[in-house]
Amino acid sequence: MSAGKITGIVAAAALALAACAGADGAVTEDKVVAGGKTVNLSPQQDRITATKVDAIAAKVPESVRQTGKLVVGGSSTTAPPLRFYASDDKTIIGVETDIAVLIAGVLGLEPRLEVTSWENLFVGLDSGAYPLGLSNITVTEARKEKYDFATYRLDTLAFEGRKGDSWRVTRPEDVAGRTIAVGSGTNQEKILVEWSRKNEAAGLKPTDIKYFQNASDYYLALESGRIEAYLGPNPVSAYHAVTSGKTEVIGTISGGGELPGKIAATTKKGSGLVEPVAEALDHLIENGKYGEVLARWGLENEAVTASEVNPPGLPKS
Repeated sequence: MSAGKITGIVAAAALALAACAGADGAVTEDKVVAGGKTVNLSPQQDRITATKVDAIAAKVPESVRQTGKLVVGGSSTTAPPLRFYASDDKTIIGVETDIAVLIAGVLGLEPRLEVTSWENLFVGLDSGAYPLGLSNITVTEARKEKYDFATYRLDTLAFEGRKGDSWRVTRPEDVAGRTIAVGSGTNQEKILVEWSRKNEAAGLKPTDIKYFQNASDYYLALESGRIEAYLGPNPVSAYHAVTSGKTEVIGTISGGGELPGKIAATTKKGSGLVEPVAEALDHLIENGKYGEVLARWGLENEAVTASEVNPPGLPKS
């Protein structure tokens, strides 16, 4: 996952809620019907829950267990269906929050979902203010120097273009000479820059990479033709494409580039929390609760079969 501006989530959520009904979907204040699936946008989420597993809960570090709570930090810059505000503009919802609630249930702790900026999420992990972070965080080798990871989703990126365009992206050559927006400081920016350099070295035109303030700006630029595509997290693009009816996913790639990118629950390195979190995730995968949550948000194609602790991450260079 990327860095971003704190206003991004507000704009993205507002965009989703205000989207006009098209042939593929309809939006009201408290729900969106898209692709045959109804998504609850109200603060009354009726989340899928899990019961405590004593053998796993006993492995939670004493410092966390004594509080009776699992404080989970998450970035305010993610967007539907990952992590965003409900129709009351106060309650944080999405697949990331649902998985956090499941993990807390298995560990016998009360979930407390905190919202912060992307940068301060890691400050909170460093200080211990957030024992756990769930915010579409990609495993990287650089991050592994400071944090421990328990994977729970594949990291898939999507190129989102205007609906009806014949252009598709399957390889680096397909972005040569194109104007594409991407979030600054993100893994997707890194991939796009590398592709552009590779194309230039092969005698092709570089990619014209654009940056905007927040999510709504990306989409306005895309709809107006100022950019030809936006490269971001696949769940966000797939959700927006269906609810807006004006765009479509024109290509997907792994967030790891050559490696399979993986999204993971994140803890401070050596805190002792990552192991029970991984065991909790494995339990949830086995009993089907994990699959229910992914299906609720239409992300079945990003499921993992087991949680890995500190797997190979994106390389430093």
